[in-house]
Amino acid sequence: MKKAFSVMIAVSMLALICARPLPAQKSGEKLQGTITLSGAWALYPMVVKWAEEFRKVNPDVRIDISAGGAGKGIADALADMVDLGMVSREIYPAEVEKGAWFVPVTKDAVVPVINTGNPLYKEIVKKGVKKSDFSRIWLQEEPPTWNELLGGRDGVEIHVYTRSDSCGAAETWALFMGKKQEDLLGIGVYGDPGLNEAVRKDALGIGFNNINYAYDATSLKPMAGTAILPIDLNGNGTIDAAENFYGDRNAITAAIAADKYPSPPARDLYLVGKGQPKKALVKAFLRWILKDGQKYVSEAGYIGLSADKTKAGLAKIGQ
Repeated sequence: MKKAFSVMIAVSMLALICARPLPAQKSGEKLQGTITLSGAWALYPMVVKWAEEFRKVNPDVRIDISAGGAGKGIADALADMVDLGMVSREIYPAEVEKGAWFVPVTKDAVVPVINTGNPLYKEIVKKGVKKSDFSRIWLQEEPPTWNELLGGRDGVEIHVYTRSDSCGAAETWALFMGKKQEDLLGIGVYGDPGLNEAVRKDALGIGFNNINYAYDATSLKPMAGTAILPIDLNGNGTIDAAENFYGDRNAITAAIAADKYPSPPARDLYLVGKGQPKKALVKAFLRWILKDGQKYVSEAGYIGLSADKTKAGLAKIGQ
């Protein structure tokens, strides 16, 4: 398979949380102004939910949010193009040297995704795939066949998909295999929605998604036509009951919270600024996220922060 040729699916998203008037804030200082954010697809749905809820008590605040990948989020933040970048990977030392200031705000994970029309589907989800075999799939010029993964010989080929944009999902998935995003091979597709769609249209496809793009937000089941490929964590060649937590979004988030799913590809998600925020409005929004905003995390398909991380984040934001 040729390395990283891109299927560029033009996807751009903009959430402009500034529509009809909402009830005025009942108490406390009246907040007004605009907050701008861009970046990780992984964090986008959560930040949209936070923005909606924050504006219910702060109707004079406008919050502009755009998705485009963690790479865009960190670049925009360091260039002072936005107040906060949404980043779904660890912040690099070089970025800290350039002034990146960050706080964790929630947690999620990346999961491998396959097509339910795969001719070997039932056997694949029963046996799962070992960590070492994921490396064979994404790091070899010629990946194994589906039959070889199941212990057989040449047969049904695997069509491997990866991300074409700089993003936390690909970086985190590569880190699971001890590598970086640029080491991943496959057909490059832009954005989380695009990658899931590519796998959905290809019966032999395999890719990876952030949880909230692998599962339907209404049914909480995997997106139509796709399934989560179970990871054979103990390497015994079958998915045991303790490893079988992919049936719906609640099951996988509970497994992540209980540390049953490996980290990576589970990871913290960050909001990043260039230096500690100076705008009182931005600081108020961040404090609200770490306090009141955490009650919306589970509902939105994410995992809440530990008490220690919340306390450290609030201290970092300051007054």
